[in-house]
Amino acid sequence: MAIEDDDKPRKSHEIGQDLSLLSVEELTERIALLNAEADRLKEAVTKKRASKDAANAFFKS
Repeated sequence: MAIEDDDKPRKSHEIGQDLSLLSVEELTERIALLNAEADRLKEAVTKKRASKDAANAFFKS
């Protein structure tokens, strides 16, 4: 019984990995996933800065 592609676990992207075996579609998908992750990280930084700024303002009062 053959394992279908959808059933195979997907390997996450590794920085610096060889990209020569990936298709254009796979590369495009990874770009979208990495952009979404970058946006999520930027949002986390914004929230942490706001929290830090609020704490600094509170303790400087």
